[in-house]
Amino acid sequence: MAIRNQTLGEFIIENQSEFKYSSGELSRLINSIRLAAKVVNHEVNKAGLVDILGAAGDMNVQGEDQQKLDVFANEAFIKTLTNREIVCGIASEEEDDFIAIKDGNPNNQHKYVVLIDPLDGSSNIDVNVSVGTIFSIYRRVTPVGTPVTQEDFLQAGNKQVAAGYIIYGTSTMIVYSTGHGVNGFTLNPAIGTYYLSHPNMQFPKEGNIYSVNEGNYVHFPQGVKDYIKYCQMEEGDRPYTSRYIGSLVSDFHRNMIKGGIYMYPSTAKNPDGKLRLLYECNPMAFLAEQAGGKASDGFRRILDIEPTELHQRVPFFCGSTSMVEKAEYCMKKAADPQ
Repeated sequence: MAIRNQTLGEFIIENQSEFKYSSGELSRLINSIRLAAKVVNHEVNKAGLVDILGAAGDMNVQGEDQQKLDVFANEAFIKTLTNREIVCGIASEEEDDFIAIKDGNPNNQHKYVVLIDPLDGSSNIDVNVSVGTIFSIYRRVTPVGTPVTQEDFLQAGNKQVAAGYIIYGTSTMIVYSTGHGVNGFTLNPAIGTYYLSHPNMQFPKEGNIYSVNEGNYVHFPQGVKDYIKYCQMEEGDRPYTSRYIGSLVSDFHRNMIKGGIYMYPSTAKNPDGKLRLLYECNPMAFLAEQAGGKASDGFRRILDIEPTELHQRVPFFCGSTSMVEKAEYCMKKAADPQ
């Protein structure tokens, strides 16, 4: 049972029995992510004081400029998860391929793989806007003791055993779920401890915030244009409020608390959408459903999509159930007017 002011460590121990495979390994894995988050949080908070802002000069596998903090966060999470000998494989948005963890033992007996977006929204760092880390955890599907393969990472989102995000903002929070609801923990920087501050987080069924980059409006599918027009109509509790930060973690976090929908649809330039299924959409969809919300690509449940590649992209509609369902209705109606 969630108790306010409970530490994250206490919460993990107390709720360990809820895990389907209660061996303690998943608990230690969450603890490792907590440790890496503290390291990244420290760097994010001092970013304006040292030469850690701006581009690192390389591009990631997506063809996007890597920010220096992207590189730092990527290395911090990989190093922490590897050194603590807790996982058998890691896949990162910043890496071309997955990383097999040998930890000095050719017969690695660990059962979990982690997929991670080390620093979501890092382009906002220079203007002091919140950024975050997104993580997703699966049980491997290949035999324990053998090297991990791509099959271990290309699992549908409904196979996740845990997912969450860390938001580095005015306060630093870890929000995660192991399939038994969503809970948020806020860091007390004075003593370096996370405390339960947001127990049993829930999306309001109805919301009045829509989050989308309206600068791309002319390139959106007709169904998305129709839904945006619906949001702007003067009727009932509308028009809705438009709020878009440009950091998935920040927009999702606000909408889960206040009620709203986040949209990153396909465009003429990006017909498959821009967000990554494995590193962004699946973990956020898992959290949304655990919090009573919904996540879709406009036509089908995100968590049911079978991945075909590590860096696959999909359109993304996520948030309060009634709002996502209305967006889906507009999409389907535009696609099939009959």
